[in-house]
Amino acid sequence: MTVEVETQIRQSILLVDDHPLVRDGLTQLINQEPDLWVCAEAADAAEAYAEIIRSRPDAVIVDLSLHGDSGLDLVKRMQGLPQPPAVLVLSMHDEAFYAERSLRAGALGYVMKSETSGKVIEGLRQVLQGQLFVSPAIAAKAAEKFLLTRTSGAGSTVDILTDREIDVFRRIGHGEENRRIAEDLGLSLKTVQSHCAHIKQKLGFENATVLMREAVRWVDRQR
Repeated sequence: MTVEVETQIRQSILLVDDHPLVRDGLTQLINQEPDLWVCAEAADAAEAYAEIIRSRPDAVIVDLSLHGDSGLDLVKRMQGLPQPPAVLVLSMHDEAFYAERSLRAGALGYVMKSETSGKVIEGLRQVLQGQLFVSPAIAAKAAEKFLLTRTSGAGSTVDILTDREIDVFRRIGHGEENRRIAEDLGLSLKTVQSHCAHIKQKLGFENATVLMREAVRWVDRQR
């Protein structure tokens, strides 16, 4: 009887990450909190969406790099639900760029995987209260960018790319070949080549050599 009462007052969390060890570690971390518990896990976006419909979690912790649809695709899809859960993105990707895109997609928080476990719990509790959770540096950068775009109309060129195109562009910048990118993202080689063609067209790159050079430069600027 005591367990049932405790479960009812705990807020439920769904974990979405394609690494079982990461999910296991997060489950142990969250379940030791008196007000939180992991109600379900998922390894990809399709499985996660089905679990969201089934278990109706209060919050979802999602990684951006998933096979098939990306974590950002999942975050966007969740926003179409009548009562979407709060979303905390937990990712290895540099927050300097991906935090903003995550918030635009509908997430309330962004935590780097290199952060301490305490930051994950802190971020989780904050998004559950409907509040934003990002690092002070990202909050300051977002405010600066807002003021810049409001006064000059300037924006980042890569902002015109889709989330998947950004993912492909980033991986090219890290030196990954198309076949490796396709395997990592669970896509066909033809689909990755199509994304590359769209990136070249949108950004005005003449050929694949220019695409690779500019992708490397962009990745270096994010560091």
